Amino acid sequence: MQNKLQELTDKLYNEGLSKGKQEGEEILAKAKVQAEEILQAARKEAEEIKAKALKQAEEIKTKITSDVKMAATQSIAATKQDIENLIVAKMTNEAVKSELTNAEFVKQIILAVASGFNPEDAQEMEVVLPESLRKELEPFVKKEMAAAFKAGVKADFSKKVSGGFTIGPKDGSWFISFTDETFKALISEYLRPATKKILFG
Repeated sequence: MQNKLQELTDKLYNEGLSKGKQEGEEILAKAKVQAEEILQAARKEAEEIKAKALKQAEEIKTKITSDVKMAATQSIAATKQDIENLIVAKMTNEAVKSELTNAEFVKQIILAVASGFNPEDAQEMEVVLPESLRKELEPFVKKEMAAAFKAGVKADFSKKVSGGFTIGPKDGSWFISFTDETFKALISEYLRPATKKILFG
């Protein structure tokens, strides 16, 4: 009886051990599969992160290269413009200032302008001249300009006009500017293309 009991006990133990071992192997196999799946998912995610980071780095590199190139182009263009402005200003400022502060030259221009007006025009004219040339131009205004503009002419001398003059009807409906600033602007427009070509090809 005891032997049978021992056999039964051994049988139950062996069956339990075998079953436990089998379950353990199944759990281990399942765990290995899950571990492999997790590892593959982690590798895939790592590759995606790496690809995204490389793409972002390339985009940043492209943007920086583009920005640097644009900044360099703008800097070169600004430098060229500055050089051009300096040279054109040097060429025009001295010549224009010299001529438009010359009383005789200003007289000639005023008379040339006067000749373009209709002698029958009944509008009284107003001319603004440089204060610095008052002494030389005041007698000219009273005699020659008064004769040139039949309807009369009023002259003002201003410190704001350093050279040349402005002229137009006394009512202010329009005026023509022959100041040093307008001459500089006009001459500069003609000089700029030639200067640019000589300097930069």
